[in-house]
Order: sequence, then C-alpha cells, then structure tokens
Amino acid sequence: MPAKSEAQRQMMAIAKHQPEKLYARNRGVLSMTKAQLDEYASTKEKGLPKRKKKKTPGSRARQMLS
Repeated sequence: MPAKSEAQRQMMAIAKHQPEKLYARNRGVLSMTKAQLDEYASTKEKGLPKRKKKKTPGSRARQMLS
C-alpha cells in the first residue's frame, strides 16, 4: 500500500532507518514489518499532498445529501 501523503512517507522512512527519532505518538508504526515500512517509504512523492486532509464529523452525510 503506498503512502497517502509526503508526511506519511517521511515518517515511514524515519521509522525504517532511525526509529529512535520518532515522536512517541508515532511509535505504533514500529510494529509494522520491514517490508511494509519499505513499501510506504519507497512511495514517490510526486503528486502526493503534503498532508492528508482531516475529515470533519458529518462530512460524509453532507456529501450524500448534496
């Protein structure tokens, strides 16, 4: 599965190469296999957003009503 954003790709690369530099809130990715980390980290950044947009509660319902 490719990374969804540049920030996610960069976090996976850090987890793969320098896990001690991860923020505490991101330590959950260390439970992923090396192959999974490699797959995310090797995603090309061209065309990826900097960050993934947050979903607001009820946004799905509003889309369905439109």
